[in-house]
Amino acid sequence: MAGLLTPTEGQVVVDEVSLYELNQRNRVAFRRRNFGFIFQSFNLISYFTAVENVEVPLYLAGEKKKRQRYVAQELLARVGLEDKGDRFPSQLSIGEQQRVVIARTLANSPRIIFADEPTGNLDGKAGKVIMNYMKELNELGVTILLVTHDLEMANFAKRKIELADGRLLL
Repeated sequence: MAGLLTPTEGQVVVDEVSLYELNQRNRVAFRRRNFGFIFQSFNLISYFTAVENVEVPLYLAGEKKKRQRYVAQELLARVGLEDKGDRFPSQLSIGEQQRVVIARTLANSPRIIFADEPTGNLDGKAGKVIMNYMKELNELGVTILLVTHDLEMANFAKRKIELADGRLLL
């Protein structure tokens, strides 16, 4: 669905745009403009600080450096890391790294967020803060496709689809 792997059958259509009818370059541009990703493995750049990691999508989108820094600092504050922007991933706890990933995901104001266990590395309190923020984003019109094993976090969703042994449970 996210345009990362080519399907063996079917289509992925977003706003009347068929992702796999786009060439690779246009598909990447479409993803960059419309999608945000929260991967289970953080994919933070180890030699960038937290604020620099959050700036990456803004840099790729061609934003000016001053705007990159402003947005990145605002997002880090939103996830409770306003005082950790100058730290490298190795200087952050696992939960703090996860929150940097979430801030980075939101940098380009994606319309659709694909989230793989976004609260898996957070304590219960921090997880609820993040899920409330995602709920708020959803109420503002952002579509969020979230995978979780945590039933408490799943209860934040408007709609749930359960899988068992690779099959939908209806």
